[in-house]
Amino acid sequence: MVKRIGMSLFGVIICAISVGIFKIAALGVDPFQSFMAGLDALVPIQFGTLYVIANAVLLLFALIFDRHYIGIATFINLFLLGYITQFTYEFLQTVIVNPSMVIRVLCLVIGVVIICFGSAFYMTADLGVSTYDAVALIIVHTWKKGKFQYVRIITDLVCVALGITLFLLAGGAVLQIPTIVGIGTIITAFFMGPLIEFFNVHIARPFLRGKENE
Repeated sequence: MVKRIGMSLFGVIICAISVGIFKIAALGVDPFQSFMAGLDALVPIQFGTLYVIANAVLLLFALIFDRHYIGIATFINLFLLGYITQFTYEFLQTVIVNPSMVIRVLCLVIGVVIICFGSAFYMTADLGVSTYDAVALIIVHTWKKGKFQYVRIITDLVCVALGITLFLLAGGAVLQIPTIVGIGTIITAFFMGPLIEFFNVHIARPFLRGKENE
């Protein structure tokens, strides 16, 4: 259990750091964070607190349809990710000032890889997943609708659409949309599911099995 909790905590921290890196890249954040960015623009509440509130709503959905996915990691994600993301972004702004396009693209690539890497660890630990990840898992495993890779793509695209809508309702300029929904969002929308599964199969699951067999 201690090892699984460690994997969950590690995964959530890595995911939170990756979102801060996405924000520095300013080429679009991952789909769920696109939704959160739009919500953040519309609702005048500190991002960390807003993240807790939004995820509490999704938590209710998971509790109703399949509590199996709710656990220690779910609450680690709910209460820590938003604040760690906020801290990471503010810190990186002091280190990476006026980044060039090359640096922004590099940050984007790093962000995509490590968010999928982190997600694989806390999902494999099976101590609960984020409330957003639970949505796709419930659709696939509880409702028996489709494969995870494809269902995740659909839920990601819904988040992107909602993020843009909320951003524009908040008075955001059309030309500013690429900072929250851009090439980075497109990449994560179509590749996060498959890439998470890749890390699940080749790293996270073998790591867990190896530790448990010791």
